[in-house]
Order: sequence, then C-alpha cells, then structure tokens
Amino acid sequence: MIRGKDILKLIPQRKPFVMIDSLGVLSQNSAASTLVVRRSNYFLLPDATIAETALVEHVAQTCSALMGYKLGALEVTGEPPVGLIGEVKHFESHRRVRLGERVRTQVTFGFSFGNVTIADGICRVGDEVVAQGQLKIFMQI
Repeated sequence: MIRGKDILKLIPQRKPFVMIDSLGVLSQNSAASTLVVRRSNYFLLPDATIAETALVEHVAQTCSALMGYKLGALEVTGEPPVGLIGEVKHFESHRRVRLGERVRTQVTFGFSFGNVTIADGICRVGDEVVAQGQLKIFMQI
C-alpha cells in the first residue's frame, strides 16, 4: 500500500488538491485508492458533503497515480507524470459523500492508444456504490 509522501511522487497535484490517501496497485492496469473526506477538502460544501466533481477528480488522480507507478515514479526523482482529463463519459453520482466517510475507488485501464487511455472508475462507501463512470486520460509523458 502506497501512502503519504510516496503518493506525491506519483501525482502532480499538491495540497489542497490531493484527493488520494492511499493506493494499492492490483495489476498493471488496475488500482484501488482511498480518500477520507476531511474538513480541509477543497471540494467540501456547506452541507458537509463533497461536490460530485470531487469524485471525478478522485478517479482521475487514481488513474494518474497508477500511471506514475507503471512509469516507475517511486524509484526516480523529479516531477511525476502529468495527466489531463480529455473526456468524462457515463458519469453517475448516486449520492454525495459526507464529511468523515471513506471513499474506496477502483480504476481499470482499458483501451490505450499513444498517450490516451480509457479508464473505468467506481467509487464506494462501504459496499454502496456512490459514483461510477469512464474517463479518457491524456498523459504527458
């Protein structure tokens, strides 16, 4: 399990925009991450939930972390790879995640062509699916 400062070796985001607490690499094309919603979360709304867009960003950062891991970013010094969301497709938010809840997200890379990868993501709180969708990620590598 990758946590803390090691996460920052894999993704270009920095506080207050870091949306991953831990990352577990399941295979070359799949990873699981966690995020506990804290008061300091940039996307926290007045009703103590996070905006739906926060989950899109959480999935995107999980994809970025997996790509950074695949490219060996833990073993080298320098800047982590930068990824851009090219498209959000079929995104469904079933409910907003509340302050204090732990989101577990799994991403799976599908079709890739050049620096573009299609990724499916699913976010859960406990056993409940709270969001799911597909991202087209462009990696600047």
